[in-house]
Amino acid sequence: METMEDLLQRLAPLVENGDDPVELLTAMVERIRPKRAHDGESARQAIQALCFQLGQHPEQRAALRQALWGLLTGRRQVSLYVDTGVFPNTGFFTESSRRLSRTILPDVVDLTTLRDVVATLFHKASDQLWVLEVGVETWTDLLHALRFDELAADQSGPLPYPLNQVLEALRVLSYRISAIGLEPEVLRLEPALEKFASPFLAQNVEMLAYLDKYEAWWADPSNDKLDEKHLLVLLGQCRDVAERIRSRAARAGTSLSLTFQLQRLKQNLRRAETLVDILSALHDDKDTASQLPHLLPRIAVLMVALIRAECRKNNLRHYLRQNVELLALRVTENAGHTGEHYITESRPEYFALLRSALGAGFIVAFMAALKIILSKQHFAPLNEALAFCLNYGLGFVLIHMLHFTVATKQPAMTANAIAASIGEASGKVRDLENLATLIARTIRSQIAAILGNVGLAIPMAFILALLVKLVSGEHFAGPEKALHMLEEVHPWHSGAIIYAAIAGVCLFLSGLLAGYYDNLCAYNRIPERILRLKWPQTLFGEARMRRVARYVEDNLGALAGNFFFGFMLGGVWAIGVLFGLPIDIRHIAFSSANLGFATVALDFGVPPGIWLPAVLGVALIGLTNLLVSFTLALFVALRARGVTFAQGRQLGRSVLRRLWSHPREFFLPPRPVAAMSAPQEPGLAADATDDATPQATPADKSPQG
Repeated sequence: METMEDLLQRLAPLVENGDDPVELLTAMVERIRPKRAHDGESARQAIQALCFQLGQHPEQRAALRQALWGLLTGRRQVSLYVDTGVFPNTGFFTESSRRLSRTILPDVVDLTTLRDVVATLFHKASDQLWVLEVGVETWTDLLHALRFDELAADQSGPLPYPLNQVLEALRVLSYRISAIGLEPEVLRLEPALEKFASPFLAQNVEMLAYLDKYEAWWADPSNDKLDEKHLLVLLGQCRDVAERIRSRAARAGTSLSLTFQLQRLKQNLRRAETLVDILSALHDDKDTASQLPHLLPRIAVLMVALIRAECRKNNLRHYLRQNVELLALRVTENAGHTGEHYITESRPEYFALLRSALGAGFIVAFMAALKIILSKQHFAPLNEALAFCLNYGLGFVLIHMLHFTVATKQPAMTANAIAASIGEASGKVRDLENLATLIARTIRSQIAAILGNVGLAIPMAFILALLVKLVSGEHFAGPEKALHMLEEVHPWHSGAIIYAAIAGVCLFLSGLLAGYYDNLCAYNRIPERILRLKWPQTLFGEARMRRVARYVEDNLGALAGNFFFGFMLGGVWAIGVLFGLPIDIRHIAFSSANLGFATVALDFGVPPGIWLPAVLGVALIGLTNLLVSFTLALFVALRARGVTFAQGRQLGRSVLRRLWSHPREFFLPPRPVAAMSAPQEPGLAADATDDATPQATPADKSPQG
């Protein structure tokens, strides 16, 4: 294998003969590339050794510099600057299919473009890792070692071709930014762009003027009228508009298309600012060409960004994550608003949630009874699955419409509320004490909901089973069915815990669906469109239709989430039957009701060896339901906000400290504040409750199903 020195010696005659150096440069990159992609230190040492070699041998330095300069002057570069690392305007699904197809069947390489040359030099997708690990400083040292100031370029003549390509790239980027600013979805959420001067159009006028002045300055340095400050201000205003649109999308809803356009706008703005910064640095360094102290570090930053983007151009996973996280942020924020209703702060709120959970337990007992009746009908598998789905789905919708609360619906919602309290990643220190308080309130609220659901589901199952026996003289469920129901919740003789985890995944998905439909309702302005229907207003009256529209606005997401959750619970069993897979679901509310029916069916004579494991299994099913749905929802909510929660240990210590000092806060509602008429010293009222820290959630939290 040839060493780096051998390759440099071969490069000189190659350049003199005017041959294409791409193959030899690719071999040089191969010498730098570490065996392990994450081993940036080895690559850094190889680059430093190359810098030393170039410093000791001017002829080798001149050959490598000339080869690189030949690449810059003999290849088209605009596509590298405007397309690499920037989403195309073909749309989300088209770009996804393109990346997938190019992963299977690679593109044809066109070495007349600098973009394909970069892709050839750094042809491994893992190159992005070590290129980043090497660090900008080391790449800057390499650029310094090449001594581009030794090139005999006439700086007072026409624009060099590489600089001309940068100007052309900025022109293209400016037009693209203007076009995105005129998109109908952008104008819909920011109507001021049509009424007043648009920064998207203004930046284009300023950009073209700046590029003309730059060409004039290069031709005649005495004609120095360059000032990029106003251009950068306009680009910053475009970014501010994009941020306002993102904020409004949280209330007015978003779409995949709008999310895609905003991401494209952000990428184009960032690339335009980077290139303007490079032009400004070149202007500042023109009199100190031997050092280029401002220019070379900026070129190194751009070089690393372009190489990494080119290595990831066919990475479908990275592309999906970039877009889906933005869309998930909108969806989880909508779910987070619902989650606030599941977190209680005061004693009245706590008991209101407990009452609503008792109501849900009452309905669940009837749903469990109806499922037993449906299973006795011996329908065809598809009909039976559809009947189960409708039983679950309509039952959960009824629970919501009656303002009752199902305990397992809480985690998928409350996780989003907790993530929203953390906020989007901005480098700020998290308020861990307030977050620990919020977690304590969440745990307390969920315990109340579980107690309410189970506390009434089991007694109602007893009552229903005894009534059936009293009226018909027969048990509602036979002994065999009773033993089967007890076996289904046995913690280790069956797959109850695994099935409970599957139910937790369904709960998580239903939370996302609720947020999705809330977003869909806001984005498509469904309440306003309902009010435009003529015949319902004629039939029911305008006042009633306004109440309907308001109810749809507030509850469409929750209704859809509950309905689809029911279909998922029934559909998992159907999928298992269809494909012959041993999968099912276990839900704590239904498992506890079935425990009640089975106990009555066996005349309250269940052996302790069977009944106690069943009780333990119900408890573990509930715990698994909660943990799986909460963990998944919290993970997605944090990822959607770009949060890498490095303070997890501190938060854990803070929660444990709170549990040690105020254990009551995690299980019971706060004590009532002392009566207003009672004399007390200032500040005592704050000490009268366990929730003494600042409130982290809004005050309006009426429980919702």
